Amino acid sequence: MNKYLTIAVLSVLPLFAGIEKLSLGQAVKMVKSDNLEIKVSRFEEQMKEYEVKAAEGMNYGKLDLTLNAMRSNDPLNVFGFKLMSREANFGDFGFSEFLGGIGNVMQMSGGDFATFSQMMSDPNLQTNMLATEPHDLNFPAARNLYQTKVTYSIPLYTGGKLTEYRNIMKGMHRMSKLDTKNVVNAKIFQVKKAFYDISLVDNYIYNLQKIISNIRRLKEIVQSMNTEGYAQSIDILEVEARLAEANSLYNQARLNRELAYQFLSFLVNTEVSSIRTITSTPPMPKGDIDALFMDNIDIQKAKLGLEISAMAINAEKANFLPMIGGFAEYSSADNEIFNDFTGKDAYTVGVQVKWNVFNGGIDKANLEKAKLKNMQVRAQVELAKKGIALKVKQLRTEILSLDADVHSYATQLRFASKVYNSYREKYKEGVVSISDVLIKQSKELEVLLKLQTVKNQRNTKVFELNSILNSGEYL
Repeated sequence: MNKYLTIAVLSVLPLFAGIEKLSLGQAVKMVKSDNLEIKVSRFEEQMKEYEVKAAEGMNYGKLDLTLNAMRSNDPLNVFGFKLMSREANFGDFGFSEFLGGIGNVMQMSGGDFATFSQMMSDPNLQTNMLATEPHDLNFPAARNLYQTKVTYSIPLYTGGKLTEYRNIMKGMHRMSKLDTKNVVNAKIFQVKKAFYDISLVDNYIYNLQKIISNIRRLKEIVQSMNTEGYAQSIDILEVEARLAEANSLYNQARLNRELAYQFLSFLVNTEVSSIRTITSTPPMPKGDIDALFMDNIDIQKAKLGLEISAMAINAEKANFLPMIGGFAEYSSADNEIFNDFTGKDAYTVGVQVKWNVFNGGIDKANLEKAKLKNMQVRAQVELAKKGIALKVKQLRTEILSLDADVHSYATQLRFASKVYNSYREKYKEGVVSISDVLIKQSKELEVLLKLQTVKNQRNTKVFELNSILNSGEYL
């Protein structure tokens, strides 16, 4: 049983294994294709594309097929049904009762036409005959109506409103593409930062391991000297305390590395177990202001927003122009479905002109609002240009400052390491106390931590500047 259980476990293990030795180039490709936030943004793109198609479709009009099936004994409906079916006759008007009255008068006249004319001229007789309520007209039998109707309507002239609406939808589609670029750049920024963070933590852990190894050797020296009577027990406790502090920093660094791997796995939507460590430092991005104004996505979005606001002005102007539409209708009706379709068909064609003359100044107010919006967006474009240019200069200055800090702390670390080694040898000779040695060792830890922090800050600024410049990461 244990044998089969072992085989089952071993067969399942590869399913949970993450990617090993993932390179930065591979990670960038994976984040572009697999990142969930980028997928959501691409879905938004596709929806905007369909909105463009829907706006374009409004120019081609609308064709509707309608099938009505009704039954009624309402006099007005029944008479209308018969007219639509082209089956109305005089009997539907109650002429049978009217003719019966005339027949009675003819009988009373004895066949004499003069007498008949005289009797028909009698106002009382006329009043009585006209007051007769025709039963066939007022109380008809229930009737069915099956009407098949095809209606086509098309806008002939809208003052350019449909054209501008389509252009606005196209602009929104382009805007969604820029939004996707922004998301892609942000995810690439995060992937690169994660790679460099992990690489820095690996280097930090490596240096911590060396320091821990040195402290352990120091502990061995102190224990040996304590055995020989040249050191006190308190010296061992001091060293052990410093070793515990270094181990704490080591464990914290490992946890930070684990968190970085989890975040990287989230970004590429795949479990990552290890990466190819990067030993180089990301270079300062290059690019002039003109290229910045051309490539920066936020500026591109601001310019596109300005174009869209101009389209909105034209769309509002269309409200002051007439709207002209055409329609055509073809139908057939009968008391039986699809019976003698062409024999009872009918058509209607027409044109409608609609021109709003007065609506309380609403259109005027909306037009002025659109103009103000255009002016606001124009100011926002200039603000975006100046703000982003200032941000680029600020980041470059901060990167140069952090470069100097990195160089300084790297020099201090080498010096602190040498000083610590020197004091450790002096301690063996009894020249300095263990406290002096641990103070120098503490300085080495302090400088190492500062160097790690400054490198992280520098890398973050470099990637942020890369993202602003939009250099090289196009869809």
